[in-house]
Formats: sequence, C-alpha cells, structure tokens
Amino acid sequence: MKKLALAFCLLAVSFTAQAQFEKGTMILNPSVTGLDFSYSKNDDAKFGLGAQVGTFLADGFALMVNAGADWSQPKDTYTLGTGVRCYFNTTGIYIGGGLDWERIRLKGGEHNNDWGVGIEAGYAYFLSRTVTIEPAVYYKWRFDDSDNSRFGIKVGFGFYF
Repeated sequence: MKKLALAFCLLAVSFTAQAQFEKGTMILNPSVTGLDFSYSKNDDAKFGLGAQVGTFLADGFALMVNAGADWSQPKDTYTLGTGVRCYFNTTGIYIGGGLDWERIRLKGGEHNNDWGVGIEAGYAYFLSRTVTIEPAVYYKWRFDDSDNSRFGIKVGFGFYF
C-alpha cells in the first residue's frame, strides 16, 4: 500500500510541475536517435544526433529550428529544418511538427536531396526547474523517396533559459 501511495504522489508531482513553457523562454534540446523502424530497404542499424533550438512565442507554443545527422551503412544523412512544438498545460506532454531538408550521402560519393515533414509526440520530465529528459516518438515522411521515410524513438535533454 505504501508503494502505491508513493507512486501516486510521484505521478501527481510530475503532472503539477511548474514547467518553463512561458512566452519568451528559450529552449535547447540535444538528442540521440537511432532506433528507427522503417518500412523500406533502408533499415540498417544507425546512430544519430540532433539538436533543436527555439523560443516560446506564446505560453506553451514554441518555434523551433533543428539540425541533425544519422550515420549508417551505406548512407549518411544530414538534416536542417524548422517547426513548432505545442505543450499541453504544465504536464510536459507535447506534440510537434515541421518541415525539413535532408542531404543523403551514399557510399561511392553519390548525393541526394529530399524535403519532408515530420511529427513527434513526447514528454518533458523535469529533473530540475530548467532541465528535462525528453523521450519522444516521431515519424518523418519524405516527399521524393518513401524508402527514406521512418518511424522512430529518440531521447534528449531539454534546457530552458
């Protein structure tokens, strides 16, 4: 019974945390990716890094700029983009979406460029007033080559200034 009460209290505290989602707050969000589930022939193991930087234009609504890189065989992918993120109340749950440009470097020196849209949903778990751990799921859809579309999981940190 004590464990159940403790779990309930921790859950209540996490949902009432005073998050830093107010207008004018800046966010820096580095992340590690690599657990992708693609529906294509391009589903080799990969490792990726990404970063998002943004500012809250209104309470709970942030404009973001992102950059990232995924390294795998036989291709490396570099991404630049922009998007928005919307936080629900002060719970830390968010959804986001955006447009990005991808440069794909294939083994042998061939390069391809592609545009796409992405959506994500995640949770900002506050470790302190300004630092979060942010697990998220995402889907990236490519316009030109659907073999490069992917669904995945990422984990990052959020720093709120």
